Amino acid sequence: MTPLDLLYIPLAAATAPWWARKTRSGWGERFGKIAPLPAKAAGAWRVLLHAVSVGEVATLRGLVPMLREAGVEVVVSASTDTGLARAKALFGGLAGVFVVRFALDFSPAVARFLEAVKPDVVAMVELEVWPNFVRSCRARGVPVLVINGRLSARSFRGYSRLRPFFRRTFGRLSLACVQDAEYAERFRAMGVDAARVRITGSMKWDAAAVARPGETVAGAAELAAALGIDRGRPLVVGGSTAPMSGASGEGSCEEALLHASVPAGVQVLCAPRKPEHAATAYAALGGAGRCVRRSTGELIAGADRFLLDTIGELRLAYALADVVVVGRTFGELGGSDVIEPVSLSRPTIVGPAVSNFASVVATFDAAGAIERCTASELPGAIRGLLADRERARAMVERGLSCIHGQQGATARHAAAILESLASGGAAR
Repeated sequence: MTPLDLLYIPLAAATAPWWARKTRSGWGERFGKIAPLPAKAAGAWRVLLHAVSVGEVATLRGLVPMLREAGVEVVVSASTDTGLARAKALFGGLAGVFVVRFALDFSPAVARFLEAVKPDVVAMVELEVWPNFVRSCRARGVPVLVINGRLSARSFRGYSRLRPFFRRTFGRLSLACVQDAEYAERFRAMGVDAARVRITGSMKWDAAAVARPGETVAGAAELAAALGIDRGRPLVVGGSTAPMSGASGEGSCEEALLHASVPAGVQVLCAPRKPEHAATAYAALGGAGRCVRRSTGELIAGADRFLLDTIGELRLAYALADVVVVGRTFGELGGSDVIEPVSLSRPTIVGPAVSNFASVVATFDAAGAIERCTASELPGAIRGLLADRERARAMVERGLSCIHGQQGATARHAAAILESLASGGAAR
């Protein structure tokens, strides 16, 4: 055990009342007890791609095939139950690709995990610089990269308070491939040598599966039928919605805000970011007798409120929308993915809290491809886009052009990983 492990133990005990309230599975795997993977093919490299949850997993849709085409075996790991489920859905059936749960940053768990996976290079998506894990990889001669790197202002403030502690961990990174110049400066400030920081753009642009206006998205019509959505009436979809703790605006959650913001006769579908928020969201949308829950399979005659409390169907809901409102942007949670609804040719509204996707939102905003508003302005923004279809259509076209102009980061990240394998990967 390391001195850090001795700090983790009382921290885990102190936070037990919080994490015990959350339903989690796979505790053996969280402590590194995963089945050993098959031995690597003769002469092959193996890369571990770690993505925390659903959003990070989705960015790997293009990278995994690129690495496989180069003959590299790929292990995709995730920390959350939802992220693991999404990784299995996307990559579980691919030859030479393995999906596992990531271990807690407890040195015995890390050792068991690395012994089972045996990676030659590790690439952490966005920002997963766990001290014990990075140190253990370094001790084994396994380079650790950050890909699609981002360090939001909020996260940077948190890390900066403990900079003397985290500087060594950041300094052990072999390469940080980050999304923009602002993130690059923050990685350097945290201790990554300037020569090992590259601005490579965001893979989220490449992960966008573009659908032109009028193009059918497979499964969307079936979702509408299963929920009882009236395709002849306008539908506003709130994606990855969440509580609005500490935020100004109507209601205590974004579902309540949307419920109150749409004009009469307009349908609302909300897809909460976290499953544990579903009960609150259901009540905010009118509850029993008015709101249809996807998880129950029950229909309500004349319903105009819908709750997508399942995993993996948000894209289908976006494809049904007349207007999309991006969740986690009206509270203090920093925003959710903006690219997916725009890529589906949906006029998209974004609130003021966008620190998680600041660069992406700024790019869209500069192109006139999204509508920005506060909570109090949301009713007017929704009415405006529903009423002025020509303005909505022009916004969609600008958004699609913007996406095409930003693509290419996935190939740059694949090249960086292959370069690291060739020059510094663990011995085969």
